[in-house]
Amino acid sequence: MNDTTTPRPPLSRIPPDVLCAQDYEALAARFLPAPHHTYIAGGSGFEGTLRANRDAFEHLQILPRLLRDVTAGHTRVMLLGHELRHPILLAPLAFQTLAHPQGELDTARAAAATDAGLVVSTLSAWPLEDIAACSRGEKWFQLYFQPLRDSTLDLVRRAEAAGYGALVVTLDAVVQSPSLRAQRAGFRMPDAVRPGNLLHHATPPQVELERGQSLIFQGLMREAPTWDDLDWLMRHTRLPVIVKGVLRADDALALKAAGVAGIIVSNHGGRALDGVPASLDALPAVRAAVGADYPVLLDSGIRAGSDVFKALALGADAVLVGRLQVFALAVAGALGVAHMLKLLREELELCMALAGCATLQEITADCVTHRPA
Repeated sequence: MNDTTTPRPPLSRIPPDVLCAQDYEALAARFLPAPHHTYIAGGSGFEGTLRANRDAFEHLQILPRLLRDVTAGHTRVMLLGHELRHPILLAPLAFQTLAHPQGELDTARAAAATDAGLVVSTLSAWPLEDIAACSRGEKWFQLYFQPLRDSTLDLVRRAEAAGYGALVVTLDAVVQSPSLRAQRAGFRMPDAVRPGNLLHHATPPQVELERGQSLIFQGLMREAPTWDDLDWLMRHTRLPVIVKGVLRADDALALKAAGVAGIIVSNHGGRALDGVPASLDALPAVRAAVGADYPVLLDSGIRAGSDVFKALALGADAVLVGRLQVFALAVAGALGVAHMLKLLREELELCMALAGCATLQEITADCVTHRPA
């Protein structure tokens, strides 16, 4: 698709050529303006981490067990005291009206229709209350610390009042690393796409740098959260706090010790610091550090039910799906997202059945092996 091609409007039916969840990725380019598609599909920097996320899944193979009775099989999982019918959640993605006019509202409807956990971004195009009204299931609010604590606390109180069950604090993307691919494609955020949760928040005064000071260190990072900010947040909310963006075992252990309710092993889908490990590669060391009973989720790179299986085998309790949800949203709105989730769950169930695993608890490290070089 080139810059002059007019994108197709979203469909009101399931596309007949979508046979697996990943098909939505290829199809989405027909339904998005080229710069928008480039922005959504791309990663930061030279996209080494973006590629590493998929390579990690491709290099892991499944070792099936034979002669196992799986006729009582299911995909139920307990997270933060709540039972979910399957371990596939929708990751927080900003500005989903780039893909579809209904944006996060349709995503929430799809989550409700498929009993999928929903994580709503601070930078959603629709207000968090409107999104919550479209969701009847388990939903969490993803929180970016704001420059002013009053603004952060306002978001927290609104999430609590709207019925969100947890706060997901993202800590690996304090500064947005540029996407060279999106810049070269000429992507600019449309004026009509704005952060619906922040429209009435006060804008802090711009920092005046002194001669010789760094735009990064003394400028952009001046308001970056610290351990003190995380401690302050946990003292000012009744909701469990989950930290997203963990790649190091020592950070995971420190977060657990600090009282964080769970962690998400994530490299922001390759959209934060380029050159960090694939989330899947970082997962085993993180799980070993925090122990077997501590909630650990994973995102970045999920494209198929077999990917979910591999993540669970290496220690994840559940996964979050990012780009696939917005690709499906662009193609067919809520129906597309719901269909994508249905396909992912069926792909996971088929993988479990053929691998001899009746429950998620039976998906263990000996179910996978690394492909020989």
